[in-house]
Amino acid sequence: MRVHPPIFSSLKSELLNGKAWLGRALVLLFAAFSGLTVVGFTWLGEYALSAFHALHRAWWWAPVVWTPLSMALIVWLTRRYVPGVAGSGIPQVMAALEPEVADPERGLFVSLKLTLAKILLTTWGLLAGLSLGREGPSVQIAAGVMHHARRWIPASARISDHGLLVAGGAAGIAAAFNTPLGGVIFAIEELSRHPERRSHSLVLAAIVLSGLVAVSIYGNVSYFGVIHIDNLSTTLVVPALLVALASGLAGGIFARLLVVCTAGTSRDVFTRFRAHHPVWFAAGCGLVLVALGFASDGATYGSGYSHTRGLLEDQGETFALYMPFKFIATWLTTWAGVPGGIFAPALAIGAALGKDVALLTSYVNAPTLIALGMAGFLAAVTQAPLTAFIIVMEMVDGHALVLSLMTCVLVSTGISRLISAPLYASLAQLQLRRLPQTRP
Repeated sequence: MRVHPPIFSSLKSELLNGKAWLGRALVLLFAAFSGLTVVGFTWLGEYALSAFHALHRAWWWAPVVWTPLSMALIVWLTRRYVPGVAGSGIPQVMAALEPEVADPERGLFVSLKLTLAKILLTTWGLLAGLSLGREGPSVQIAAGVMHHARRWIPASARISDHGLLVAGGAAGIAAAFNTPLGGVIFAIEELSRHPERRSHSLVLAAIVLSGLVAVSIYGNVSYFGVIHIDNLSTTLVVPALLVALASGLAGGIFARLLVVCTAGTSRDVFTRFRAHHPVWFAAGCGLVLVALGFASDGATYGSGYSHTRGLLEDQGETFALYMPFKFIATWLTTWAGVPGGIFAPALAIGAALGKDVALLTSYVNAPTLIALGMAGFLAAVTQAPLTAFIIVMEMVDGHALVLSLMTCVLVSTGISRLISAPLYASLAQLQLRRLPQTRP
């Protein structure tokens, strides 16, 4: 029979444990600072992308020189000085959480140095018009800030490095998308897949606090505005099913391309050229991005945020081939190895897919299919259906679309799993190759 400790003695011991309370206070302080860092990174990225579009409007030919040159220099700096910041940032945090990674080796994946480099190089990528997002980088940025707290937290506080990394990574999503709930779900679904990483109440409080910091600065508004849903009927069934199937297929192919190309296991001429001349390969990818930008009148440049918002608000005509062009632009940006995420571009691709299905089926309430496409494609790429569902759900006015969103993300994720291994888990295993080979 289990004997419970006396209530008053346990309460007294808890209240008088100064080091434990100091540790908790420091975790929450660094959580707030993580949120502020991501907010600052967001503002910097938005300013950089606006500056690129201003440059493009003033001198239409400027991207021909600026974009490939910037892409080549970013890849050169990344590979030479900070290889730990290449790509999204989510795989690095997942790699740092693996049990075989010793404490001193976590600096290969998360640190204040990598946080600063990630901010600067991702911002430069947006300034160059590259097709990347800031949400994945926000995970690594916030995790680096939170992980630094371990230097100040007393050992007796019993706050693990894993807890700090989970809190920081999820706080990055919460602050980037202005959604604390999305951060909590991301922590559970992506960063806490092993039982020993399950988050306790302090970690969850840190995630929510970081998200609330962003909410207090941005205001209680959604990432893309509000999607107004009309009364739904059975006419939605066929278009919604088409969106789910197409999202799963396209998202699975996209994830498989990223895994195979990043791993460099293919024997095609482009993979061999990238292996031997990564900087020149990046410059070539930059030229392709410029060609796609010219063909789409600049629509494929950047994160895709403005294009997605325009689709949701039905602001005029959009480029007919936006979906495949943005797909290619994002794939090449990631393949080149620049620091940058895929969340925002994936939402843009999914939104365009939903819009295309609405046009194909003559479905009158296009925003409904756009929302389904955003959730479906993001879920298929990341194979994290709950995270995709929560992020898009918070953009919906009311609960009319909740069941449709849930069904869409489950169907698209199921299809994606038939095509590709989990994206971030696969990329995390590639990150582990960077561990010292002299380990016993």
